Amino acid sequence: MKTKSLQDLKHIRTQLIEAQARAAQAAAERAAAEKKVQAGRHLFARAVGPTQPLRAHGRVVHTPQPTPPVPRQRQLDEQNVLRESLSDEFDTSTLLHVDEHLSFRRPGIGPDVPARLRRGHWAVQAELDLHGLRTDEAREMLGQFLREAQRAGLRCVRVIHGKGLGSPGKAPVLKGKVHGWLAQKKEVLAFVQARPLEGGAGALLALLAVPKRLRPQSL
Repeated sequence: MKTKSLQDLKHIRTQLIEAQARAAQAAAERAAAEKKVQAGRHLFARAVGPTQPLRAHGRVVHTPQPTPPVPRQRQLDEQNVLRESLSDEFDTSTLLHVDEHLSFRRPGIGPDVPARLRRGHWAVQAELDLHGLRTDEAREMLGQFLREAQRAGLRCVRVIHGKGLGSPGKAPVLKGKVHGWLAQKKEVLAFVQARPLEGGAGALLALLAVPKRLRPQSL
């Protein structure tokens, strides 16, 4: 029993010595790490010179709200759709009715519609002035205007394209293009030259289709 007790004590003593050695090594490593940090601080202080801590200002600094992303790609896609849907090469010469007043009506629209449109049967609810715009600008603005007008459920709009008096050669370039653009848009059922008091040869009145979502439900 005594021999066994001596062996146990030796074993415990060995464990204590090993534990002390491990503790001493850990302490030495911590001291070396702290020394390294202090050396870095001293090096920074020597580089920048004397410094003074800032006083506490007591203000609360709020993190700014992130700016919502701009759907740039969607805007570009919409512009591309407008460019593709309105061609400058569209020939309306066979579609326009030119008598005493220029007019256009889509197939299936009654022959009396242009006359009623010009007489003011439908009140003008919005207008777009394309004066002074370049062709690309006018095309995009007209496409956007018609889309928003139909989305709002408007029936009659006025488009002012001008008489071309300020164009080179006094030729109404934009006027002819607007005729072609309107004839390409399916939501435009008919359009006529405006009456003199409403712009005459420098403007058009257009009748728009009613969107399906706004049409009365059949009983």
